Amino acid sequence: MESKTKQTIFVNGQKYNVSKSINILSLLQYLKYDPYLLVVEYNKIICTSDQWDKIYLTTNDRIEIVTIVGGG
Repeated sequence: MESKTKQTIFVNGQKYNVSKSINILSLLQYLKYDPYLLVVEYNKIICTSDQWDKIYLTTNDRIEIVTIVGGG
């Protein structure tokens, strides 16, 4: 049986263990977020949606996801 290296990341303060390299876009899709209504902070830096598929998460990375809600 093959041993998988697990990484621990934090999303909105919640701990997640991932067994493979994942980028921000794949994480958002896995968590079923609508990418058109989000602001994403990666290790305290706001990143734009064109960067999401280029940033691969590593151990102890912190992601904060803020959803935009319209209304009046």
